[in-house]
Amino acid sequence: MNLSSKQLRAFVALNEERNFTKAAEQCHLSQPAFSALIRALEDGVGTRLFDRDTRKVQLTTEGQLFAESARRLLDDMDHILDDLTEHVERRKGRVSLAALPSLAAGWLPGVFAEFRRLYPGIEISLTDTLSDQCLDLVRLGKVDFALAAGGTNTAELATRMLCSDEFHLVCRKDNALARQKTLRPKDLLNHPFVHLARSSSVRQHLDALLHPLQMNTVLEVEHLATVMGMVQNGVGISVVPALTLFHFQHPNLMTRPLDVPGLTRKIYLVSRADRSLSVAAQALYDLAIERRPDGKASSPGRASRKKIAT
Repeated sequence: MNLSSKQLRAFVALNEERNFTKAAEQCHLSQPAFSALIRALEDGVGTRLFDRDTRKVQLTTEGQLFAESARRLLDDMDHILDDLTEHVERRKGRVSLAALPSLAAGWLPGVFAEFRRLYPGIEISLTDTLSDQCLDLVRLGKVDFALAAGGTNTAELATRMLCSDEFHLVCRKDNALARQKTLRPKDLLNHPFVHLARSSSVRQHLDALLHPLQMNTVLEVEHLATVMGMVQNGVGISVVPALTLFHFQHPNLMTRPLDVPGLTRKIYLVSRADRSLSVAAQALYDLAIERRPDGKASSPGRASRKKIAT
């Protein structure tokens, strides 16, 4: 048979009150409706659960067997519903996110801090990794969504553009490029260049958009913090997205936006196309949209906003 929560609540109430009138009041039902629930329950299980006469109501032997299980079932049902309500109302939950390291270190912490103030009961997990790995984690269902520089060319992923990230030259203030009034991309060829590794989305965008120019690469490194240290000490110059400029906040450095057509990096929110986000994950997704970066971040030490000519 199919037991309803109303039948279970009616049974438990009658077992507690041992009186049809009082039990019906506890369940906010008329006595005829309450009695009908008890009869339907007994018909469903195929036996009487209560002995009743004009003076008293008591459990039958079978009713005693059912009583403990009925209470446990009702408690479990209440717990399930309460837990679901906690998640739906965003008092509980868990969000797993993958993000590019530059976003995870620069813009995302402010979003996380606001999210935790709004929903302190929701747990957040973060994997900061390269764009391809971010997309793989989404495909495998190991994260709810990702912040990545790609994912638009596959039907299995749903994407929404978060922002478009401009690129900036970073160099020491005593570098000749800092004093040059007009800059063209080919002028960068005369200077040693510190590149990020070819596996990074930054490097891939630069190689594609500056082709066929080949920079005078003196180093390839994995981390932006390393790029910053090398540029600061005069090892070379570099070109990085605006959302990474927080790494280059140093009084000896300056940055200049590059005005090269198409030289932007698009950042996307990426999720599984065949799976809706949980309430908790959707809340973080929506907050990221509301607090989206403009891709034109500034940093202390910028000596000029002169643009490189094409």
